[in-house]
Amino acid sequence: MAESQDVNTLKRRGRRRLVGSIALVLVAVIVLPWIFDPQPRQTAPVSVRIPNEDESAFKPKAVPKPAPPREAPKAEAKPEAPAPEAETKPAAAPESKPAPTDAERARAEAALANAQFIVPVGAYAEPQGVIAKLKAAKIPYYTEPVATAQGTVTRVRAGPFPNRDTAERALKQIKALGFKPGSVTTRS
Repeated sequence: MAESQDVNTLKRRGRRRLVGSIALVLVAVIVLPWIFDPQPRQTAPVSVRIPNEDESAFKPKAVPKPAPPREAPKAEAKPEAPAPEAETKPAAAPESKPAPTDAERARAEAALANAQFIVPVGAYAEPQGVIAKLKAAKIPYYTEPVATAQGTVTRVRAGPFPNRDTAERALKQIKALGFKPGSVTTRS
């Protein structure tokens, strides 16, 4: 009889230990990730638009593009207060950008005249085959090593070319060689 009591006591202790271990595993699986989460999950910001008093349809304003830096600051002009009539009437057409001045136009043309055009061919771990094909096609190229998470790769670019037309012809040649190059860009 004493033996059956010991067996029953051991069974009860075993069940309690089993229930306790299950509870600890659930706590470890569910609660600990919440505690040790490096960044809490954030919800996307909500944008709320309130309609105008006149119940007109919503028309978003165009985002102004940043103007190129100017060499000499001009006299500051005070912003004019909008006329009350202009506030109540919806705009018929989007605002047009002012025409560039002669100085701005000259600076843009000078920048394009000095620009060198390139064609990105690709980034390769072993670029020797690509370089050999470009040499055989007599396409000028240069390479740049780039460190990535997977290791260092070599960026291969065709050029520099003096004008966009020459770069476009080289782009067609590179495509004919079987590569998938990027579009013609200016060298920075």
